[in-house]
Amino acid sequence: DRSSERFLQLAGQTLEGLAAGCPWPCMPIVASLWTQKAKRWSDFLIFSASRTVFLHNSDAVVQLVKSCFTATLGMSSSPISCNGGVGALLGHGFKSNLSGRICPVAPGILYLRAYRSVRDIVFLTEEIVSILMQSVREIVCGGLPKQQLKKLKPTKAGIKYGQVSLAASMTRVKLAAALGASLVWISGGLTLVQLLINETLPSWFISVHRSDQEEKSNGMVAMLGGYALAYFAVLCGAFAWGLDSSSSASKRRPKVLGTHMEFLASALDGKISLGCDPATWR
Repeated sequence: DRSSERFLQLAGQTLEGLAAGCPWPCMPIVASLWTQKAKRWSDFLIFSASRTVFLHNSDAVVQLVKSCFTATLGMSSSPISCNGGVGALLGHGFKSNLSGRICPVAPGILYLRAYRSVRDIVFLTEEIVSILMQSVREIVCGGLPKQQLKKLKPTKAGIKYGQVSLAASMTRVKLAAALGASLVWISGGLTLVQLLINETLPSWFISVHRSDQEEKSNGMVAMLGGYALAYFAVLCGAFAWGLDSSSSASKRRPKVLGTHMEFLASALDGKISLGCDPATWR
């Protein structure tokens, strides 16, 4: 009812403020005490308490981001998210089932409710890039989602488990890159995008990133990883500065892109030693 909704909006802000200033696990204790007094609001209080772990534990934030990628790409064993897509990422929001209990909350909804509580958002850029590239490896080496693999019909050439067409892989790689760009923009806006292009991506290209999966994929992981990073960077830039020069934010675009182009030119001239696979760089 509306009276409860007004109260919960006020109480929710108060509880989140309390959680931000208190060490773990104060919030779950406070929520449990409130739940005893107001049982009909127990789901709301429990959900609010569960989000406070992201205030104090950066590993929990990383795991939540991984869950967003896993659900979106259909790599989860859960029947709710095994098909992937936006539906698996966002689910049906925050609601209760017929028995009055809280329904499972999709990772995307939980992230949208929790990212404002993350104290250090700078580390998210490196983590999102790392998770994006790991997702590319899983796409190439793991093939299609399990539900889609069952629907594949053999052709004259035959279909082997874990092997999919380049077009199918590219579609999922672009989906992963779009999700990564969305998370960067939502989490830190223009500041995080500039950090990504000026610092995170150059340092990633300089560092060495090799795995057994890449060696066994005949260069497919490296190539698709390069496409993923390119698509990811372009989308982040589009979110931050737009596609034209009409917005005020677009005035910052030449400076940031100029710095990035200087890095690219230095790498092409051999002034900077790259650690990534040449296929990724190309």
